[in-house]
Amino acid sequence: MTVDRLELRLRGPRGEPVDLWRTLVSHGFHELAPTSLDEESRSLWLTVRVPRGKPRRVSIAAGRRGYAQIDVEGARPSAAARDAITNTVARVLHLGHDLSAFYSIAADDPQLAWAATGAGRMLRSPTVFEDVVKTLCTTNCSWGLTVTMVNALVTNLGESPAGARDPLRNAFPTAEAMAAQDERFFRDVVRSGYRAPRFIELAELQATGAIDLEALGAATREDIPDEEIERQLLALPGIGPYAAAHVMMTIGRNSKLILDSWTRPKYARVTGARRPPTDAQIIKRFRRYGPEAGLAFWLIVTRDWVSDPDR
Repeated sequence: MTVDRLELRLRGPRGEPVDLWRTLVSHGFHELAPTSLDEESRSLWLTVRVPRGKPRRVSIAAGRRGYAQIDVEGARPSAAARDAITNTVARVLHLGHDLSAFYSIAADDPQLAWAATGAGRMLRSPTVFEDVVKTLCTTNCSWGLTVTMVNALVTNLGESPAGARDPLRNAFPTAEAMAAQDERFFRDVVRSGYRAPRFIELAELQATGAIDLEALGAATREDIPDEEIERQLLALPGIGPYAAAHVMMTIGRNSKLILDSWTRPKYARVTGARRPPTDAQIIKRFRRYGPEAGLAFWLIVTRDWVSDPDR
């Protein structure tokens, strides 16, 4: 197997440090195909589309100090493909997210000072469309069913990368590929239940240009405020308050706290609360973080996902 190696500097827009491992395990999407996490080598594998030819399978791991190394399977990629791969990995690692203001506040917070050493970047998919579909797959079901649905989408509708035979390594399907299927496919093959028509509606909206999720994800707060982003996400088929908050976090809009049946009791447990705090109390606790309030909350409930937070 031929492997070509690329490099990517791990720095935020204002020179903020980046904790690569904590970014790779920042939420459970690292378990969803075509992404896979190798804890032994501390690397993340994903499939990246390039301007010409088949998608490429790449891994992300720590390289020389201050850099990530990107290994690309198969023949040496063209210059255009190399640019596409490094740009996609930078997006996946959320390197464009300015966390300098968040770190300034966290440094004076006894429960979050550890995060200022480089935590806080949320792993995301190569496209907003993929994150929206995967988020829809997490609603009102077990994690096992989420994995089943995503695996079915990838293996049945995704394009296989160069040299790969495992269908779980296929690129995540495009909106066009999903829009071409009927409801029966999503019910019987994907096992998506009530989501079946929502998948079709969402894919058709994106495929026809009626919505542009990538432009929505790229917009700054000066372009579109968080409230409008939330409104537009809530208007999407199948997307409710929880799903909207989750998608907002993947695009760097962290003003909303993800309060659900897992985060509420986890927060009470890790903070040693005698009584479970109300949502209003939790929201008040993180108000000082302003546009990054949801991120601050998420970091507290997921701190133990990495054994040594001070690494």
